[in-house]
Amino acid sequence: MHYSEDNGGVLGKGIDLKRLVTAIILLPIIIAYIYYLPPFPYFFVLLLIVAIISMTEFFVMYNVTKRLYLPTVVLGGVLFYILCLYPERIIEAFFVLLSIIFLIRLVFVYSPSGGMKDLGTIGIGFLYIMTFLSFQWYLRNDIMGSQHILLLYGSVWFADSTAYYIGTYLGRRKLCPSISPNKTVEGAVGSIAGGALGAIIITAIFYNTDDYSLLRAIIIGVILGIVSVIGDLIESMFKRDAGVKDSSNIIPGHGGLLDKVDGVLLAGPVLYLILRLS
Repeated sequence: MHYSEDNGGVLGKGIDLKRLVTAIILLPIIIAYIYYLPPFPYFFVLLLIVAIISMTEFFVMYNVTKRLYLPTVVLGGVLFYILCLYPERIIEAFFVLLSIIFLIRLVFVYSPSGGMKDLGTIGIGFLYIMTFLSFQWYLRNDIMGSQHILLLYGSVWFADSTAYYIGTYLGRRKLCPSISPNKTVEGAVGSIAGGALGAIIITAIFYNTDDYSLLRAIIIGVILGIVSVIGDLIESMFKRDAGVKDSSNIIPGHGGLLDKVDGVLLAGPVLYLILRLS
């Protein structure tokens, strides 16, 4: 989410045309892909690609050496496969995969210097990206999975967009200057309002409103709007620590793929728990 990161809250009042055009092109394709195609293999493969690219961006951002991060990304893909399709084997999988990573670090990176940084970055990458992202598979694999995924992405996208423009035009008070100096309280409030609006629209279009009330949609949207802000700040913390502005420049006008999924990384598990417990 970029609710002031790019435009500095009150700076740069114009519409970001590159950002807008990219969204107009990609959104209908993504919605059709999610809604009309079966979850396996289509949605699973999409998630796997997102996971691998995001993990690669994360490792490159932290300057993990290529001889270490390339095999680790492959192992991360294996972990993601097991998380999604064989979750009952996840304890054994973590043990085996982490043991292999330790061995790779010992054999291919000859110096002990930076060992904790390398292995800590890999461990966080596994937990933060692969584990969190796998909850979207659990959502999609439900009988109403396509609706749940559209609810997740619709709410977070509305939260992101509303926060971006409110932060740009109205932002005054800094939200968390030590982590993200240009993000504002007004942008965060916009995220909450946008999340609620997105949830209302997605629920009205794709859900049976007898089972999913307006109040329920608002509550879910507000929660996802808040979580989206937190997810964005988490990634901002990582980027600031790594000394980069964006995780990469793979998406024109938007930065890296990790920059685009930062909100849904955390919101996915939260929505899963809300639906599971309610």
